[in-house]
Amino acid sequence: MVFEGIKAWFGVDIEFDKVQAAIVRMRPEPYFGTHALLEIRDARGGREVLRRLAERVTSAADWDKPRAAWTSLAITHPGLVALGVPEASLASFPENFREGMAKRAGALRDGGPNSPSNWEQPFGTGRVHLGLSVYADSESAWHSEVAAYEEKLAEVSGIEVLGRQDFGAQPDSVNAFGYKDGFTQPKVQGSGVSGFPGDGREIKAGEFIFGYPSETGRPVFMPAPDELGRNGTFLVFRKYHSHVAAFNRFIHANARTEGERELLAAKIVGRWRSGAPLALAPEKDNPAIGQDPRRNNDFTYADDPQGLKTPLSSHVRRMNPRDTKLKVLSDVNIRRVIRRSTTYGTHLDKDALIDDRQPRGLDYLAIGVRAIDTLEFLQSEWINSGNFMGVGQEKDPMIGLQGKDGTFTVPGVPPRYLRGIETFNTLLGGEYFFMPSIPAIRWLGDLKN
Repeated sequence: MVFEGIKAWFGVDIEFDKVQAAIVRMRPEPYFGTHALLEIRDARGGREVLRRLAERVTSAADWDKPRAAWTSLAITHPGLVALGVPEASLASFPENFREGMAKRAGALRDGGPNSPSNWEQPFGTGRVHLGLSVYADSESAWHSEVAAYEEKLAEVSGIEVLGRQDFGAQPDSVNAFGYKDGFTQPKVQGSGVSGFPGDGREIKAGEFIFGYPSETGRPVFMPAPDELGRNGTFLVFRKYHSHVAAFNRFIHANARTEGERELLAAKIVGRWRSGAPLALAPEKDNPAIGQDPRRNNDFTYADDPQGLKTPLSSHVRRMNPRDTKLKVLSDVNIRRVIRRSTTYGTHLDKDALIDDRQPRGLDYLAIGVRAIDTLEFLQSEWINSGNFMGVGQEKDPMIGLQGKDGTFTVPGVPPRYLRGIETFNTLLGGEYFFMPSIPAIRWLGDLKN
């Protein structure tokens, strides 16, 4: 059997038939999909819908076989309460999960325009109980999978769909700013997914799935009982609106020619629009590198300690410092998360300087047993501060919450200090979810029955 071979090779026995596919399976590219937020108004109805949805949630058992579409399911702390989970089990979850993202705004530095008081409904209200996501590689498979779970929901009373957001990226899988995205996924030991050059060494499975050895050598403490916690993980969901016109205006205000504008934009992001990293293409874009998964992530910053190629404050270098010597020490390998982020909305041309007020942006989805802790660390230390890189109070130029006179430094002789950088992505809301195993979904469905 394929799983026995994986166990013998990697020495890790991941129970693939119990783990949700979204944890260890790559998102299709190009992709179509839907995120849906649900409220449980009746505990009995909530449990019944979980029993019915359990058969729709895709396991990782067929990780090596193509599948047109798959569905994942996650539950918030208010959702667990609404289902009637015993108090002892609820108390076994970490405090930040129990409090929820809105109440953790201080730790996340979600102030000003990112404050929960400005979020879209129903985020942060306590009404979001379940999150369903469908990912598909074709429009027909997407519609078919969405119809299948909607049929299950329609069969049960006591469940309300609070919101639904479609997403997708075709044909080039670029984000709202026109950049190829989705690089640098961690390699999960025992997953059977080899990854690509530049993904780094394998990370212990217990950093991403409860019940397995972590980077410390021991499993991370998981929610109780084992029937609920084992083979589950946490999911962070944050929805951003991308201010593409504002980004374009900043680039146009600080660069004169098309070539200069594209280089400056690449300095801010850390990659060219094709996906080619500045570390490998420091002077001009090289689409051949960007399109080659065996080359576009295979680099280090060892020969660029001052950021002359890739600025220290650039988005990709902040979010994955690789071998950069940090001023504030941190174990990068326990800060890794699996990202299943998605792009939504219409495209806006790179030369458009006027906001058309259409919805567009990024749904940031991060998976891991430390995903909540990692997000709060990243938000406070790597995104909204620059001390760890030795760049003072500079913030992440793409997702940082900028002040009145935000700056971005392009190292050189002399360096360029660009002022007036704006907040290019505004948070519209988010939630902390628990992503249970498939048996745990059934366990929850059978509560009190």
